[in-house]
Amino acid sequence: MDLMQGFPPAPEARVTLANWRTRPFSSWAFHHVREIVPSAGIRNAPGDVWQVEEAGPLIDPDEVARMVAGTNTDALVVMHQGRVVHELYRNGMTAEDPHTLMSVSKSVLGLLAGILAGKDLLDVSQPLTEYIPELRGTGYEGATVRQALDMQVGVAFSEDYTAAGGPIIAYRKAANWNPLEPGEEPLDLRSFQLTLKDSDGPHGDRFHYVSPVTDLMAWVMERATGTRYADLLSEHLWQPMGAERPGYITVDRIGGARAAGGVCFTARDLARLGTVIANGGRRGDGRQVVPEAWITDIFDNGDPALWNRGDFAAFYPGVDMHYRSKFYIHRGAEPLLRGVGIHGQYLFADPARGLSVAWFGSEADAATSGYFPARLALVETLRAAC
Repeated sequence: MDLMQGFPPAPEARVTLANWRTRPFSSWAFHHVREIVPSAGIRNAPGDVWQVEEAGPLIDPDEVARMVAGTNTDALVVMHQGRVVHELYRNGMTAEDPHTLMSVSKSVLGLLAGILAGKDLLDVSQPLTEYIPELRGTGYEGATVRQALDMQVGVAFSEDYTAAGGPIIAYRKAANWNPLEPGEEPLDLRSFQLTLKDSDGPHGDRFHYVSPVTDLMAWVMERATGTRYADLLSEHLWQPMGAERPGYITVDRIGGARAAGGVCFTARDLARLGTVIANGGRRGDGRQVVPEAWITDIFDNGDPALWNRGDFAAFYPGVDMHYRSKFYIHRGAEPLLRGVGIHGQYLFADPARGLSVAWFGSEADAATSGYFPARLALVETLRAAC
């Protein structure tokens, strides 16, 4: 199907707010998100781009092609020691196109939190209500910023991507990601947060994956700094990192950032970000972007016990893991970091090898557990070749 071709496109080929996250429409929509959902720009610094070189492949490109065959991969960029060693684009995507990160957006927020904390603009030990007093009387009361960063807030919310109704649908409508029903009164992300009145356990007791918690963190950062979230990302992360292209983030009806899933970057720039992590927070020329202590903390200070009694442990049986500052860590002597987004979005970083893998997809199923083994198999093949 030639999606969105001609004017007007044929009805069956139109990508809309109602179908943009379903196949086959997502193969076009995921790198044209700003044409569907309102967005705010994340500016780069064109005069200060971190120029990356290319180098020979780590493994046979035919092997890479074979390992992604059968997946709905839109883009894959691999960097090793600061050089691009593998790069491919599919489904009409190009190197210039920002693609949705989905929940890898959460990991971007985790890095920004470390930058702001390092500049004394955010205190992660404070309760959320210190920054947003309106949260008193909600399921968030009593939780700290650190617990929000580590997904340890005991607010009642079911992250069920197959649900046809309930809070998750109200959440998507509040974020501008789903159309409203006729006559339906719209919420926004901030007013939606205040509807989450109930708790389903104590704060700090387990890994509890709740996407609205990350959107709340963007609100916390805006309150802490007096600056909107897209501009914080630009000023403190995207420009200092030397991003080659501007990005953007989807926003709700009053400009609230969808920090949990609305960030869109190019594959090369996401790979740059993975290299910054692998380099201890530094870009290719040695300039510090994220405090090294924050990167070290991500790898060293998560709690595997909280992970093991949390929401996702059953999907990774026998894997020694923790979650810290919006990242998943495969623990061990040579740990592997990853950010994960629904429909096949991944960022991997391996500090021991200076390896970064940015992977975009438009898979039909939102859940990632079925796709992960094939992604990890390629990553482990690349790690073995370093």
